[in-house]
Amino acid sequence: MEQILEILNEIDDTIDYENEKALIDDHILDSFGVISLVSELEDAFDITIGAKEMVPANFNSVEALFAMVQRLQEN
Repeated sequence: MEQILEILNEIDDTIDYENEKALIDDHILDSFGVISLVSELEDAFDITIGAKEMVPANFNSVEALFAMVQRLQEN
């Protein structure tokens, strides 16, 4: 989870990612941020984030991102 926090902070270090639970729903991360995040996560964890994973529930919090990465690493 620490690595995900590092990636998020590289994208925008003004957001309190550890406490934020609605990154997408509250428009805290914009579309450019999401695209950057997807690219960084794919590179860092050697995963592919497909279109079906591109839903707010997977990106609203660090915990949700961590769960998605773990799930994709198992496949």
